Amino acid sequence: MLTDDGVPVEAVYEPCTAGFGGSAGAQAEAAADTPVIVVAHGFTGSVDRPAVRRAARVFSQRAAVITFSFRGHGRSGGRSTVGDREVLDLAAAVAWARTLGHRRVVTVGFSMGGSVVLRHGALYTDGSEARDRAVRVPVRERRTGEHSGAHSDVVVAVSSPARWYYRGTAPMRRLHWVVTRPSGRLVGRYGFRTRIATDDWDPVPLSPVAAVPLIAPAPLLLVHGDRDPYFPLDHPRMLADAAGEGGAELWLERGMGHAENAADDALLGRIADWATGALPA
Repeated sequence: MLTDDGVPVEAVYEPCTAGFGGSAGAQAEAAADTPVIVVAHGFTGSVDRPAVRRAARVFSQRAAVITFSFRGHGRSGGRSTVGDREVLDLAAAVAWARTLGHRRVVTVGFSMGGSVVLRHGALYTDGSEARDRAVRVPVRERRTGEHSGAHSDVVVAVSSPARWYYRGTAPMRRLHWVVTRPSGRLVGRYGFRTRIATDDWDPVPLSPVAAVPLIAPAPLLLVHGDRDPYFPLDHPRMLADAAGEGGAELWLERGMGHAENAADDALLGRIADWATGALPA
């Protein structure tokens, strides 16, 4: 795929394993009726990471699945901006899903990917231009128009931060060292196969907690583990409070750690069932 700012992004499409027989026309009609789940991985992830492949396998039992590597990860081009320009990568993946014939799209993001799906849900809607004016979205965050239909119909964020620059836990302090220090970026590049941009955010992108109120009327699910070593429970609760009463469903998972590595098959299946059940008919 090619993003609106010209970054090539590797992606994998997998049809729903339920399968559809019949003629080519019948298969195309079935694909249109079948939802697709677009998976946004966490920082240092990629399409070929075992946890991402496991999520795709579980999700494909309920829907078609698109996985992709964010910029700076895997075989994608560019450099990671740790949640800023990555919203363009997700928009390209959602737009691609619709060109494949799928009318209903779910975005599921983990950790950094969770923050990206929240911001994408706020910025890419059926009335994106009106939304840009209403919330005064910075020009650099607006759609260029190349990827019309890049909005999601249901949003799921797993282990997402609520706010930027959080350093309240030891794992997050280590992550900031990787992102902000030259020696840390070398570790990221050669230790985690992640190429990290050196520029600071300018302007600072819309925060996850500021994005959440703008996602409605799309259904929103927030999932977080009570043993998450990166983001304590005040993060998901802050996001749920920002959505307002009835604006989001919050699952606090007992014994769960962080993101896709901690999400077992049973939880992934419940997420897929909830998301496909929340889609419009």
